[in-house]
Amino acid sequence: MDLTPLTALTPLDGRYRAKVAALAPYFSEFALIRYRVQIEVEWLKALAAEPAIVELPTFDTATVAALDRAVATFGVDDAARVKAIEAVTNHDVKAVEYWLRERFDDVPAVVAAGPFVHFACTSEDINNLCHARMLVDARAQVLAPALDAIVARLRQMAHALADVPMLARTHGQPATPTTLGKELANVVARLDRAAERFGAVTLPGKANGAVGNWNAHRVAYPDVDWEAFTRRFVESLALPYNAYTTQIEPHDGIAEFCDALARINTIVLDLDRDVWGYVALEYFTQKPKTGEVGSSTMPHKVNPIDFENSEGNAGVANALLGHLAAKLPVSRWQRDLTDSTVLRTLGTALGHTLLAWDACLRGLHKLEANPDKLAADLDRAWEVLAEPIQTVMRRYAVPDAYEQLKALTRGRGGITRESLHAFVDALAIPDDAKTALKTLTPAAYTGEAAALARRI
Repeated sequence: MDLTPLTALTPLDGRYRAKVAALAPYFSEFALIRYRVQIEVEWLKALAAEPAIVELPTFDTATVAALDRAVATFGVDDAARVKAIEAVTNHDVKAVEYWLRERFDDVPAVVAAGPFVHFACTSEDINNLCHARMLVDARAQVLAPALDAIVARLRQMAHALADVPMLARTHGQPATPTTLGKELANVVARLDRAAERFGAVTLPGKANGAVGNWNAHRVAYPDVDWEAFTRRFVESLALPYNAYTTQIEPHDGIAEFCDALARINTIVLDLDRDVWGYVALEYFTQKPKTGEVGSSTMPHKVNPIDFENSEGNAGVANALLGHLAAKLPVSRWQRDLTDSTVLRTLGTALGHTLLAWDACLRGLHKLEANPDKLAADLDRAWEVLAEPIQTVMRRYAVPDAYEQLKALTRGRGGITRESLHAFVDALAIPDDAKTALKTLTPAAYTGEAAALARRI
């Protein structure tokens, strides 16, 4: 069968292709080849600009423009030609080198520079820089905006629902009230912190040869300060430089990237499950979508499918991210090739991440608070006022304050306003304290929740 969204093996390239297409310019096979071309061209330009490499004259403006144009216009047909060369060489990076020589066979300066294409490089000198740039670019252009959209929606909801009281549920049981907005603000605070850490992850690069010591470089041009040269080159790509490597850059930065991304996914997954529960409790209703079907047999259903989809994809993403973070920094001696195939799943991990975030955001936009249900639950939970009553009793040194409220309320149903007021009236505390306690209701007992929600 021809490859189409209907025949694709993975759902990322099939069912969900439209939702993850924004990652294709960074993690498709085409993208990897294009990044390799870019790095090879930049390396060649850097060599040509080094005065000590006398056999490679400095490129004139027209030659540099031709090289840059080849990168800027690199297309699918070009990538297909690289793959055709790879079918012969059985080496993907070498195929790029040969394609570059072929591509510039009509540019005399580049033809003359042919021996310096991929000069002194091991494949990993190219690949590590490609993967670092792919991740940095995808983070800036795709992931950060997608995460920002979730945080913005949650912040908007936190402010709008700051004053809407909600019965909290610790261990699934009625607990001290909060507000709907404050619970969403908690997630905003977590994601803000996680996003900051994710954005701060650096992805180092190296260009120091077969085992990381510039061995061949030094033999060919002993008078060049190769460490300084390669530092300038790597930093020109807006990447931090790593001087201490084997044949491969050790991938610690990629592992940190994956760990930081997984932390965000865990927070999103936690939100998915909580909102799913709040929908089940009818604290939120969901706006029905015209034409949508919730069940093939139950016409009334409006299921929280977006949050379920998000939870599932966050789990798949984190499974892959966990493997990437654990495997990539481990390589036998100076090099083994196990990282090569694993690195090709970066796009898959990020694709499921993007799906999770997209579904979560879609679900958040469907939610509407249900104040009537929230109020009804609170009005059935007068026992939660045992906490402030026993706390005020402690202030006035009433003996066994906690124990008295425990005997009155723990595991007992039927606690009402009247039964609590009767208990308060019998206490040996000042009258103004009694009055204050009797003005409390579960809905009014929310502490600083509203202020915290508005402040986020």
